[in-house]
Amino acid sequence: MAQSGGSSAVTALPVTIPVTIRVKGRVPPESELRPVDFTISEDGQPQTILSIRAMGTNSPINLLVLIQDDVVSSVALEIKPLAEFIRKLPRGSRVSVAYMRTGSLQVRQKFTPDLERAARSLRSPLGSSSAAPYNPYVELIDAIKRFDSQPAGRRAVLMVSDGVDLSRGFESTFQSIDLDRAITEAQRRAVAVYAFFAPTVGASGNGNLIPNGQSSLQRLSDQTGGHAFFQGFSAPTSFDPFLRELGAALDRQIALTYLSTHPKKGFHRIKIVSLTPDVELNYPAGYRR
Repeated sequence: MAQSGGSSAVTALPVTIPVTIRVKGRVPPESELRPVDFTISEDGQPQTILSIRAMGTNSPINLLVLIQDDVVSSVALEIKPLAEFIRKLPRGSRVSVAYMRTGSLQVRQKFTPDLERAARSLRSPLGSSSAAPYNPYVELIDAIKRFDSQPAGRRAVLMVSDGVDLSRGFESTFQSIDLDRAITEAQRRAVAVYAFFAPTVGASGNGNLIPNGQSSLQRLSDQTGGHAFFQGFSAPTSFDPFLRELGAALDRQIALTYLSTHPKKGFHRIKIVSLTPDVELNYPAGYRR
């Protein structure tokens, strides 16, 4: 969530975070947004906003599409809509496509500005329990680190998963250490995670695992400035409404850079306030150096 530079000896460091703006009745064009329209505090102390960048349908984004390979077979019907979503991203966007499977991250396409090529790299998930990663957050961490090679600006992950971590057994699904790590890595890199819930072959019939997975995806998205999408506890009948809402959210997303006066390691809590009436802001709770 925080793209930053420098060393701990520096008294102030630039930090960039993703912020989604919701305005009743309309979406303000980027030209209307100015640093004076917002106030930001870190750990309770006011900070100086340096810039607001990239909002609107023509602003490029770095997007990584991440699909869990053991989701139910009906998700195969959503590959075409996902491909069309990629093709319609703003010019200059860079897209990567990867699949989470047993023990590894299968990268089908590295980050590329060729949206058609990225769209064609999508394939139907295997839909088999033999492909289960058991812990999607380990592969998510690997995927998030791949943003290090990309230019600064708007960054997001679209993650199709059940959100269930079974790596430490059925009794440990409430407390996923790797979920916490994934949130931290995303916050450090200003990556907003948008999660589409889809049940997996192995867990689709377990009434306890699915709510736990959805709760984890909700926490992941809330803590990184993204959004989690569900249609009850079953597989979505269609990704179309999810993709429409995601597209609208990305159109309203900005990259806000401010000067942080807290260079020490640890978690730093953020609060942003809009000075314009009827404006709602969605952003990460903070970041960890």
